[in-house]
Amino acid sequence: MNNKITIATLGGHSALEIASGAKKFHFNTLIIAQKGREKTYQKYYDHIVDEILLVDHFKELTDKTIKNQLLEKNSIFIPHRYCQVYCDLEKLEKHFKVPIFGNKFLLRYEEREGNKNQYDLMNNASITYPKRFTDPRSIDRLVLVKVSEATRGYERAFFFASNYQEYLIRSGELIRDKKIKREDLSTAVIEEYLIGTQVNFNFFYSPLRDKLELLGTDSRRQTNIDGLLRIPAKQQIEIEHILYPTYIESGHFAVTVKESLLEEAFALAEKLVKSTKKIVPPGIIGPFALQTAILPGPPKEKIVVFDISLRIPGSPGTIFTPYSHYLYDRPVSFGERIALEIRNAQKFGQLQLITT
Repeated sequence: MNNKITIATLGGHSALEIASGAKKFHFNTLIIAQKGREKTYQKYYDHIVDEILLVDHFKELTDKTIKNQLLEKNSIFIPHRYCQVYCDLEKLEKHFKVPIFGNKFLLRYEEREGNKNQYDLMNNASITYPKRFTDPRSIDRLVLVKVSEATRGYERAFFFASNYQEYLIRSGELIRDKKIKREDLSTAVIEEYLIGTQVNFNFFYSPLRDKLELLGTDSRRQTNIDGLLRIPAKQQIEIEHILYPTYIESGHFAVTVKESLLEEAFALAEKLVKSTKKIVPPGIIGPFALQTAILPGPPKEKIVVFDISLRIPGSPGTIFTPYSHYLYDRPVSFGERIALEIRNAQKFGQLQLITT
C-alpha cells in the first residue's frame, strides 16, 4: 500500500471543493465518477483531480472492486449528500473498510423518517424545530408538505396547506397531474412553515482540538420557487393551477448575519455536538450545518432549526463570508479545512480520531 494518502469522494455535490482543498496540502485526489458525468473532473478541472474511477452508478461505491482500489491507494473517503441519496448506507456502515472522514454512522440520522432520524438528535439536544403534524386532519396553521416525487423518489414535491381541506385539494391536484403517488402521502413530512430569514450556519467540529468553528453562512437558490417569486403576485395567482413550486437546490449564495445572533447559533451547534456524542458516538466529526429560519420575535429574534446536514454542506460559497477569515486570517473553504484536519491527524498519529 502507498504511504501517501489519497483523498477520495463521489463526483458531484462538493467534489471540486474537496479536491481543491486536498491539493493545497499535496494529497493525491481521486473522484469516483458516474459514466456520462465525468467531464467536469476529467477535462475542465483536471488540474485538481489526479485520478478518476468510472462507475455505472454511484451505488457501486461499496462494491468489492471499488473498495479494493481505494484501499490500495491508501484512501480516506469524504462523504457528502450523494452517499445518502445513491448509496447503501448499511453496506457503508458494516462492510466498507475504507476509512471515512467523519462519523459514517451519523449519515442516516439526516433523514426525517425511520427509527434513526434528525428529530431524535434535536429532541435530545433540546433544539427547537418547526411543529410537525403526523395527522393532516390536525393542520391548524400554514404548513409545508414534503412528499416523494412520483418519478424521482430521491426528490421531494412540496405543497402548502393551512387546513385539512386545503391539504386534500392540493394533494389531489398533484396526484391527478402524476407529480406524486397517493400511497406516498402516508410517509409525507408535514411541518409548520416558518416565515423568517433562511440562513444556513455551516460549522466544523474538530475532535483533535475539541473546538467548534463557524466557517461560513449561506442561503439557497431553488427551482422553481426563485423564479416564481420574481414575477408579480397577480401572475403568480394566474399560473398557480399549472405551475407548482419546487424547492430543488440549484445553487447557494453567501449571506452574513448580525453579530448578535452568532452566540445563539453557536449554542445550538454545541448542543447538537453534545447530543450526537451521546446517541451516535463518537459524535460529529468535521463539517455539519444547521439550516435555520430567523424569526423576528417578540421579544427578540429567535433561530429555529428546520433541517440539519451531518456532512460537508453543498455550498462552496461559504468561503466568501468573513467567518473563516476571523479564525485563520484568510478565507478557508470546507475542503481545505477537512484536508488540514487530516494533515494534522496524520502528523500526530491520530487518524483514528477523525475517521470511522
